[in-house]
Amino acid sequence: MNGVDEQRNDDGCDRPIRVSVIDDDPMICQAMRLILRDYSHGRIEVVSTSTDGESCVLNAADEHPDVVLMDIAMPGVDGIEATRRLRALSPAPHVLILTSLSPSGTVERAVEAGAEGFVSKTDAPDDIIRRIVGVCEGAPQFNTASQRQLIADLNGSRPRSRRDEARALLDALPDREREAVLLAAEGLTNAQIASRMFISERTAKAHLSSASDKLAMGRVQMARLVERADVPPLLG
Repeated sequence: MNGVDEQRNDDGCDRPIRVSVIDDDPMICQAMRLILRDYSHGRIEVVSTSTDGESCVLNAADEHPDVVLMDIAMPGVDGIEATRRLRALSPAPHVLILTSLSPSGTVERAVEAGAEGFVSKTDAPDDIIRRIVGVCEGAPQFNTASQRQLIADLNGSRPRSRRDEARALLDALPDREREAVLLAAEGLTNAQIASRMFISERTAKAHLSSASDKLAMGRVQMARLVERADVPPLLG
């Protein structure tokens, strides 16, 4: 089977990738719906469109899309906060930011919220579809423009302030959960964390899951938080 062309649902049956499109411009929503319908050859189904972040989160809780294409600048709940809320859902959809990548800090903030890539509103239809399929296969979707902006954002950020913010988030966790997060950030598996902390693997997994819920971050985002906090490694 060609993984690029087909997805499977929980029952193992082939089905289209379910996508929601979020943009405060209804014309963009309609255009993206038509592009995905006409160019995906049945591989993608647009289950809904929304023009604000709050509605998209409510819709996603009911519709369980596989991927959300998320605009950044919206009234009320913006795309960054909406992404954070979407990633806290269970199951959580993949989020690709639908943007022109103009505001400074967009890429870094979006990644921290849980976004896994970017789609430009001016990308060719085949490129948009390729990124949607790719993120479902577990591959981050960062084009050259987003990579360049992420580097610029990191170089221009205030390291000490961001370090202190990250440390405060980690320090707010219970001690055992914090220890599990730090060990996971060093690349240990759940079994290795359990051995290091003298607990069962099930308990180690529960610590990480609880920390993930409190921080509204996945394992990758928590590792990045630890990196930003510049905490001394636990492993000698």
